[in-house]
Amino acid sequence: MTTNAIYTEQLTRDFGTVRAVADLTLAVPRGIVFGFLGRNGAGKTITIRLLLGLLEPTGGQATVLGHDTRTQADRIRAQTGALLEHDGLYERLSAQDNLEFFGRIYRLAADARQARIQELLTHFGLWERRTEPVKDFSKGMRQKLAVARALLHRPPLIFLDEPTSGLDPVASASLREDLATLVEHEGVTVFLNTHNLAEAEKLCNQVGIIRDGHLLTVGSPAELRTRYSHPRIEIVGQGFDEQVLQTLARHPAVAGVERRNGHLSLNLQPGIDDIAPLVSRIIGSGVAVEEVRKGTASLEEAFLQLMEEEPA
Repeated sequence: MTTNAIYTEQLTRDFGTVRAVADLTLAVPRGIVFGFLGRNGAGKTITIRLLLGLLEPTGGQATVLGHDTRTQADRIRAQTGALLEHDGLYERLSAQDNLEFFGRIYRLAADARQARIQELLTHFGLWERRTEPVKDFSKGMRQKLAVARALLHRPPLIFLDEPTSGLDPVASASLREDLATLVEHEGVTVFLNTHNLAEAEKLCNQVGIIRDGHLLTVGSPAELRTRYSHPRIEIVGQGFDEQVLQTLARHPAVAGVERRNGHLSLNLQPGIDDIAPLVSRIIGSGVAVEEVRKGTASLEEAFLQLMEEEPA
């Protein structure tokens, strides 16, 4: 068994003169939630289609669960689950009948099929609604059922393409929680396409950021926050007048200053760890400091910085 669920080397896909995926080299270990982040049109969905063998690459190669995407696509699709742009559900069938249909396609034995259907519908809070037609389900319920469909045959790897797109915040949070619990219990690897950075930060062990078909970076959310965003301190107090702000903005350790509601937020230059001299300077300027705390940059800040950088 290979240690990586997914491995690509210089994977490329062109559509005429447009390079949708450019020289993608990526290794996704087994047993993690991997977030593939990028704006709409960055190449995320095309990458999933290449990995499932639904598209032929223009160049390079890829293996999924040890199978070559060019020559063993049928094996890949049999051993993975996928939720792409469309949920793949039959609206006139009930939730239970939908899963029964797909369970038969996967050739699950009758007893195992019924047990798995009940297990998944119960986990996603749909068991009491199992006999209702899918056309009467909310968007959030449909997405949960679609994820259950992808997990039905216990695949070691699932692909999810924007699974919370179009959901309200409550439905999104519920689906994320359900998914995280299932991943933990079943040890499945998840390749998650999303532009929802808060979602990626909560769910993903590793993330890769793609822009215009080019992979920019890979790492854990914490690593990317450290690598691509400024360290920050938050200061609570009184006396943050314009002169203090201007003095701080000129300080060589400071990359940016923001004042709001009795708080002063300072973005520091990379590599600045010792904040004592800066705090002393602030106190010396007449500010009544009540509290100082180091802030944590968000994955969103790291993402936006990468989006703004000039292409290499």
